[in-house]
Amino acid sequence: MTNKERVIAAIRFQKPDRVPHNIDFTSRMYERMVEYTGNPNYIDTINNHITFFALSKPDVEVKPGFFMDEFGVVWNRSGVDKDIGVIDRVLLEEPEDLDTYEFPPIDEALIRSTLEALEKTNRDNFKVAGIGFSLFERGWTLRGMENLLCDMIAEPDFVHELLDKITDRLLRILDIALEYDFDCFYFGDDWGQEKGLIMGPAAWRTFIKPRLKKLYDRVHRAGKYVSQHSCGDLREIMDDLCEIGLDIYQTFQPEIYGYEYAEKLYGKITIWGGVSTQRALPMKSPEEIIAITRDMISHFPDGGLIAAPTHAVPFDVPPENIQAMLRVFQEEA
Repeated sequence: MTNKERVIAAIRFQKPDRVPHNIDFTSRMYERMVEYTGNPNYIDTINNHITFFALSKPDVEVKPGFFMDEFGVVWNRSGVDKDIGVIDRVLLEEPEDLDTYEFPPIDEALIRSTLEALEKTNRDNFKVAGIGFSLFERGWTLRGMENLLCDMIAEPDFVHELLDKITDRLLRILDIALEYDFDCFYFGDDWGQEKGLIMGPAAWRTFIKPRLKKLYDRVHRAGKYVSQHSCGDLREIMDDLCEIGLDIYQTFQPEIYGYEYAEKLYGKITIWGGVSTQRALPMKSPEEIIAITRDMISHFPDGGLIAAPTHAVPFDVPPENIQAMLRVFQEEA
């Protein structure tokens, strides 16, 4: 089987010849792996089954350690977090500021050139195009997390208007992107925390679910799969995600769910993740990582799993543990 065929078998809950896998790294951790292995092309040695291209403009450094995204949000990355950072200031200080805020134009040329490049990459891989900070996250980056959560109670009309504008822009991007030959569209949008949802299930169903359905339906009509990223505990809405047609849930954190819950999702939603970047990879020995990874895979004997760390691997993970996990991923090859 090719890498693509393995991933599709997993999505269809058919047993592949071996479990498909994917490892993503933060920029600093990848530099560490290159230094550890002495291989500047280390990523080419791990046989990732997924090729992912983001459809957003790269952030621009506006001063040392501060980066502006295409929406005008400035991210302070001068601290420990060099990959995402924290918002320097809120752009929509009041709900009425939405009337004067101009959403960025869609860079159609960039989207098309990105997807043309994706089409030309490894044909044996499962190809994914995606947008991070897609809906709720995009809303709070403009308004501020605390403000937006309060607005869901005190200013619901504003929240609907803001999320409608974000959704309409996403749909216009999809109309361009879905002309191209790739397999899956990925939406990044954190809703969960260690226990439950940040905004609670009622607000999620009011503000997020109907807009997600529009996005998922648009992707499915083009004959492609949908992958949704959200960290945290989504058990309160997992049936809702099944209802609106989610194919792949990324990321599955075993410290939150346990593998028994993953088994309950078999036949409904494919899991992407499973090896904890919170409690396993940074803390355990290589021998323990081998045992943990094998145990995780054993809970998915008949498909339904894309084996991976639960997040882009952070800088605090020993390189030996990455190599141990990878050894298990590749041992059936």
